[in-house]
Amino acid sequence: MTLLSPRRLVPGATTFGSGGAEPYAAALENESAVLYLRHATGRRRAAATMDAGRWSAAADDTDMQLLAGAAGPVLDIGCGPGRMVRAALAQGLAAIGVDVSPTAVRIAAESGLTVLERSVFSALPGEGDWGTALLLDGNIGIGGDIVALLGRCGELISSDGAVLVEVHADPERDHAFDGTLEDAQGRTSAVFPWAEVGIGPLRARAGEAGLRVVQDWKSDGRWFARLVRA
Repeated sequence: MTLLSPRRLVPGATTFGSGGAEPYAAALENESAVLYLRHATGRRRAAATMDAGRWSAAADDTDMQLLAGAAGPVLDIGCGPGRMVRAALAQGLAAIGVDVSPTAVRIAAESGLTVLERSVFSALPGEGDWGTALLLDGNIGIGGDIVALLGRCGELISSDGAVLVEVHADPERDHAFDGTLEDAQGRTSAVFPWAEVGIGPLRARAGEAGLRVVQDWKSDGRWFARLVRA
C-alpha cells in the first residue's frame, strides 16, 4: 500500500512504475536504460528523465561518500536492485532494503542481498532502531505525501539516527502530482502518486514531520540533506 489523496493509507494502491506495461520492471531487466516520469493529467506533461541503468550499476563515488559518515544499521527505502544496500555492506555497515517491486526484490536477492518486498508503511523489522534511513534517487516522492513519508522515517530511526534524503535540483521545488512512468519503447505504467521537493520546502516539511535538517550539500550535480529528530 501507499499514500494517495486524501492523505491516508490505501491498501492495494498503485506504486511507482507498477501496473500497466510495467516499464520499471522492464528497465530493471535491462530492457530500457531511460525512463520518463510524466504528469498523468492536465497540461503539465513534460517528462523528467531518469537513468534507470544507474540503479542497477555499482555505487559511484558520490554514493560511497554519502555513506562515509553514516551510522548502521542502514535501511534503504525504495532500494531497487540494491545498489546502496551493497554499498553500505562494503562500508562495513549492516544494511537491508525495502521495495514494493517484486522484480527489484528478486534481482537483489539473486545477488545475495537482504531486501524485503513491502511498503515502507508496512510493519518493518527494527522499527525505532535504524541508524540511517535512505531516501535517494527521487524516493522522497514515494506516496506523494512528503510529510507522511518523513514522519514514517522518524518512527524507523533511532533517537540519534538520521534520514539521508536526495532532494530536487531546484531548491524551491514543491510539487505533488499523479504521475506515470514511460520507457523508450512506449510502455507506460498505471497512474501513481508522487512528489518532488527542493531543500527549501524540505525544511518546512521536515518540521511538520518532527524532524529537522541539520546539513545539506551538493555533490556531482546531486543535492542531499541530513535529517534528525527535532
